[in-house]
Amino acid sequence: MAFDAFALILAMLALGMVFARLRAFPDDAAEVLNRVVLYVCLPAAVLTYVPRLHMDASLLGVAVTPWLLTGATVVLVSLSTRWLKFRRDEHAVLLLCVGLCNSSFIGYPMVRALLGEHALPYAVVYDQFGTFVLLSTFGLYVLARYGGDTPPTARDIGLRIVRFPPIWALAVGLTVMPEQPPAWIAAGLQKLADAMLPLVMLAVGLTIQLKLPRDELKPLAVGLLLRLLVMPALALPLSLLLGMDGEMLQANVLESAMPTMITAAALAISHQLAPRLAAALVGYGILLSLATLPMWAWIVARLV
Repeated sequence: MAFDAFALILAMLALGMVFARLRAFPDDAAEVLNRVVLYVCLPAAVLTYVPRLHMDASLLGVAVTPWLLTGATVVLVSLSTRWLKFRRDEHAVLLLCVGLCNSSFIGYPMVRALLGEHALPYAVVYDQFGTFVLLSTFGLYVLARYGGDTPPTARDIGLRIVRFPPIWALAVGLTVMPEQPPAWIAAGLQKLADAMLPLVMLAVGLTIQLKLPRDELKPLAVGLLLRLLVMPALALPLSLLLGMDGEMLQANVLESAMPTMITAAALAISHQLAPRLAAALVGYGILLSLATLPMWAWIVARLV
């Protein structure tokens, strides 16, 4: 584990929480920071790491893992709802917040910190072909079914995917971007990609909410257990079954262990689907993942 990167994650998260308490930044500061990451840093990371991918059949396993885990999420959340009598909106939030992990904003920096830069191309595949497309399909379906919206059409889903900035970077990275671009281009992209970690953690610190929803402790506990422990525990044998080894297997399991996707929780909140539960799953999930992610990295390292 790169101690300096992990220390930076903790420092920026703490600074964000302090700045939020002091009201040092405008109310929309976190949203602005997230847009900078989405439109600048994330595409730069994709352009940096995707050309380094050496295409082979095993990469399909990385792309399909989040889809299989989302299927497992539907089954496990449905069983939990039936057993523990969760409300309809709690059920919807668990589907979103367990099924969709933060495989880019937090995933890229954490994979780099815990596994090293060589593992990042696998994180990009997991995120771009798995989690993002799931957000644009499964996520929209859950919101439409439980939030009262009109079900999304194929055109709606297609437009959402096409308008996502990293998708354009992915297309360039897979086609015309050389593995070793001119030094000045490579250096510029690397600096922009490196800025993602401090910006994301500062934005998270500015918005993190740790208000415990006492009447929603059971769904909160179930969501954290499934997202941080059960999903990576399922991903480990699945990765072996799909023929992965080395850094690919490590990155696949670690991405599966990421906390809840912030965007998924934000969408649930905007649709008035158990907003306190959604916010708590993000806040507590991020804090707990600072312990569970190194644990999973250690476990998988002993098996490869």
